[in-house]
Amino acid sequence: MTTAKREIEAAIEVFVHGYSAGKSQTFPYDASRVGPLWLMRDAVRKNPRDCRSEEWVVHDVAAQEADAIVRQHARPSHAISVVIANDEPDRPVRTAYKALGYRLLRTEGFFVQPLSQIPKPPAVVSIERVQTVERAAQLGKIMRRRPIAEDLLGDGAPFRQYVAVDGDDIVGRVRSVDAVGATWCADMYVEPSHRRRGVGQALMSKMLRDDRAHGSRCSVLAATHAGALLYPRMGYKRIGTLLIFWPKRRMPL
Repeated sequence: MTTAKREIEAAIEVFVHGYSAGKSQTFPYDASRVGPLWLMRDAVRKNPRDCRSEEWVVHDVAAQEADAIVRQHARPSHAISVVIANDEPDRPVRTAYKALGYRLLRTEGFFVQPLSQIPKPPAVVSIERVQTVERAAQLGKIMRRRPIAEDLLGDGAPFRQYVAVDGDDIVGRVRSVDAVGATWCADMYVEPSHRRRGVGQALMSKMLRDDRAHGSRCSVLAATHAGALLYPRMGYKRIGTLLIFWPKRRMPL
């Protein structure tokens, strides 16, 4: 196995466990292996129709083999994320999955930060970790989600939530989720009124330094095109691309 392949497979393991842990805040979302593939899906529900979309993660497995496994085990609503290395052409992958009845939803860059060097840009607003019930309630209201539970605000929590605060307003946020000795970076967002001012970089710097202090070996994330412009400035290197496919027809229950 090449070094690049080992790096991608290790990063995928961080991704599936970190992503699943994040989605488990509302209902258990499990990560498991099904043959050579990773599967992320809701735990068993009383009503199967309540299940959220599941995601299969494929790396270095032929499209026909992956599709056969998915068709045997998948629930009706699912996506397939195929991870390819930087030097691997994506056209054959696109063509193969299209022929199998999938359409490409989007592509995302796949990044790793080894935490050996972390930039420290100046903070133009206050950057803090969410550790009070009041701040958690404020963030929950903004995101239209249930606030972070009080027992998940301490150092022993499986994730750390950070916010950028300007006056009384939360203007940015990012979350770091512990996963298999590393961390998964999720939900990075800066309000349009505060973009291009270094807020995102300041948030990331605080998060990454805390990751390292808590013993993480690296930080992993997936980024849209816009995010892919920010993360290299913060020491992330792109190791591959996620091609996210959706079946053109839902499978029956």
